[in-house]
Amino acid sequence: MIAMSTMDDELNEIRKRRLAEIQKQQAQNQPSDIQAAYQQEQAKAEMEAQKQTILRQILTPEARERLTTLKMSRPALGEQLEMQLISLAQSGRLPSQISDEQLKNLLMKMQPKKRKTSITRV
Repeated sequence: MIAMSTMDDELNEIRKRRLAEIQKQQAQNQPSDIQAAYQQEQAKAEMEAQKQTILRQILTPEARERLTTLKMSRPALGEQLEMQLISLAQSGRLPSQISDEQLKNLLMKMQPKKRKTSITRV
């Protein structure tokens, strides 16, 4: 019986040491994870700010309002349009600011053609 309690005590001591090691490793890894996430968020915010600056330069206020509304209703299409506009601006293919009407025309071109269906009764 004495030998069993000694083994149990040793086993408990080993478990405690191992638990302390694991906790120490997690404590060391956690700050780097938090720091990496913070840096990633900062980079994302900086990219968004740059995007907004470019869009402010190439779109009229009415067109920016339309783009914002589009992004709320259809985020994927809004992002796609933003990227397209920014790439056009950076390549120098935009002669002037894009008006609301020009933005509407661009949106129409981006949308797939819809087929009209008609029901005929016999």
